[in-house]
This record gives sequence, C-alpha cells and structure tokens, in this order.
Amino acid sequence: MFPEHKGHKRRGFSIDSGRHNSYVPAFRQSNFGRVGSPVRPKKMRQGRNSNPSGRIYSEIAPMSTPSPERSPWWQPRVHRDRRPFLIGRARMVEAARAYFSAQSFIEVETAILQVSPGNEAHISAFQTEMLDDTGATSSFYLHTSPEFAAKKLLAAGEQRIFTFAHVFRNRERGRLHHPEFTMLEWYRSGEPYQRLIEDCMGLLARTVAAAGSRDLRFGGHIADPFEEPEILTVAEAFDRYARIDLLATLQGSEPDRAALVAAARNHGIRTVADDNWSDIFSKILAAKIEPQLGHGRPAILMDYPASEAALAKLQDDKRFAERFELYACGVELANGFGELTDAAQLRQRFKTEMAERLRIYGEAYPIDEDFLQALALMPEASGIALGFDRLAMLATGASHIEQVVWTPVQRGSPAR
Repeated sequence: MFPEHKGHKRRGFSIDSGRHNSYVPAFRQSNFGRVGSPVRPKKMRQGRNSNPSGRIYSEIAPMSTPSPERSPWWQPRVHRDRRPFLIGRARMVEAARAYFSAQSFIEVETAILQVSPGNEAHISAFQTEMLDDTGATSSFYLHTSPEFAAKKLLAAGEQRIFTFAHVFRNRERGRLHHPEFTMLEWYRSGEPYQRLIEDCMGLLARTVAAAGSRDLRFGGHIADPFEEPEILTVAEAFDRYARIDLLATLQGSEPDRAALVAAARNHGIRTVADDNWSDIFSKILAAKIEPQLGHGRPAILMDYPASEAALAKLQDDKRFAERFELYACGVELANGFGELTDAAQLRQRFKTEMAERLRIYGEAYPIDEDFLQALALMPEASGIALGFDRLAMLATGASHIEQVVWTPVQRGSPAR
C-alpha cells in the first residue's frame, strides 16, 4: 500500500460530516485515542550548544543522493554521522510497540517468501526459486507487503495484529524509496477504517516525541504531529489545488477520461493515447495535489474514487472506496482501507491489475489462491500500512531514507 491525494470546501478536522457521520473518532474528544496523551517536548533553552530549532539531529549535514563514489555506510566516520538518526529511529520503534501493546495488539511476523508478491500493476517484485530435497524448483517472491499473510491471520482468528515487516520492491530507489524497507502494518478486526486515523495520530505524536523532536520536517516544510489533522476528500483536494471538478468525471457508469485529459492538459500535464482515467488521475495527483498536503499539520485524504480502491471495499456511494492516505510535508506516509473480503471481486481486480502490468512491463504475477480461499473466513476488518522509514526521516530531520536504514542495500554493478 502507498499513495497521496485530492476542493475548495474546507472540510477541516471532521469526519463526522457527509458520508462519515456514523463515526466520531475518539481523538475528537480526547488527545489521540485512549492511551495517555504524549507530552509535547519542551523547547530547549538557547545557548552555545543548544539547537534553535529544538530538533536534536538538525546539526547533521543533509545527505545528497547516494553515489558509487561515497564511502560505504560501515565506515566509522560515516556511521558516526548516521547514528543519531538511527538511535532516533530505534526509540520510535519502541514507542510504536508500546502504543500497540497498550491496546492489546499482538505483534506478528509474516513469511517473506510468498507465492505472489501482490497484484498491483506498478509495484515490482524480486523473484527467486526454492529447491526441495528432490531438486525440484518452485517460484517464489519476496513480499512487497505483509498484507496477504496478515489477512490470513485474521481469517485464523486473530483480531488486533501489527507487524514491522521488511518488504522488498524492485525498480525503486531514491530519496524516499529503498529496495528493502520497513512497513508497519496493522489490522483491527470488526472496527471501521476511520478508527485507523486515531491510530495514525496517536502513533505520530508518540513516535515523534520518542525521537526527541517536536515536529515533522522535509523539503523545507513542517507539520506538527501534535495537532489534529486536516481531513479532506480527494474531490475537495482536486478542487482546491488544481481547480478540477473530479466529481464531474465520475457521473456515468465509467469515469470520463476525455474530461480529465482536458483538465490535465490545462495544467501542462502530458498525457498519451494509452493513458486510462486512472493513469491521468495519478499524474494530476502527483504533480498538483500531493506536494500541497500535510503542511503545518498532517493531512488525511479520504474518499478515493472506486477505480483507485486497490484492496478496499466500496462505500454505499459506489463511486468511492473506503480508503484514506496520511500525508505530512507533502510526503505520503500511510495507506488505510476498509478491507474487501469478497474473493470474487478481488480476483477480478487482481486480473485487471495484472493485465495492465503485462501491457506495460511485459510480465504479470500469479494470484495467491490460498489468500482468496482464506477470505471466506476473514471477518470485516480495517487495515493500514505505514512507511516507517519515511516517518523516521521526517521525525529525525533526515534528508535521505538511507540515513535511517541501519544497513542500506549495497549498490551492485550493472548486469552485463
């Protein structure tokens, strides 16, 4: 799971309006849920050795994009510069575990080797082979998310689970991406997906405080994790930041591609003939919406169009999915769903995604039939994935993801 998103009507911090009037989050009434509110760290006194920003790691020079010429991370002087970020990360892990323990969650571990890495068109996996004792081979993948395995645990009877999973994604490396990264994923059986917003805000406050910081920072932007988040719908965000009436393109049985193409071109966003509505939506989202989200305080983007549902179920208004994303400083941090448990619908979504992947990349991944069978026993649930390395970056003031990864993946030589 991973995205960002889309108004002019200011919705502000309120999910008890419109389609969400059946649920009022507890942090509207108490500070971020039921597990004792964290104390905002006090500002440090100014002096010769004090940090005017109050951030304990800001004295470390920003890290540029890694290059083959730079000294490896295990050089003592390099590690010495990275260590404050890593210690901050370690404290954040402890704080997250304490948050979940206080709410009776069980920490689980999921197998990395899976028969399917997931079935999203634009997420690429690492493939390997398993040899049995007879020498026969079977294809496996390093998982891109613990989602399938975690949901099997829900089918088995677990009710509140979380995992710090090492996950693997190919074709991804840069300032905010690493081929192996940590995904904090958690599930609540029998609870609405809006409840996950409480978790997000509770986790932000506690982990940032544990890191010794008072705010989230990235790219010159600041977000206060102790403030209530701004909550807006995708359609509101498209209106506010791009002056695009997204709802007007969702009136018929199929999204109006031509209308969205025209809107994109008005913003100088290039489209091509084989771009579908979702492709164009994503281009506008990335160029015009995401960079504006989560400034000053975190932002929750809700009510994704049905075509962007992924593994989320649809709302009563079938134009929208039970899906939201969390942003801070223009960075996507988490992606939450009201989970779809209809195996037939998911099979069709997987087939559609893999057909698109085959068209674009010339390959497709198998469907995990075991997962689809388990859905028959899986209860209604909500689930979310949070990019923990990104959160650690923003909390400690790191400028590159490799500053908060203990042992970054070595850069290999180009294949011949």
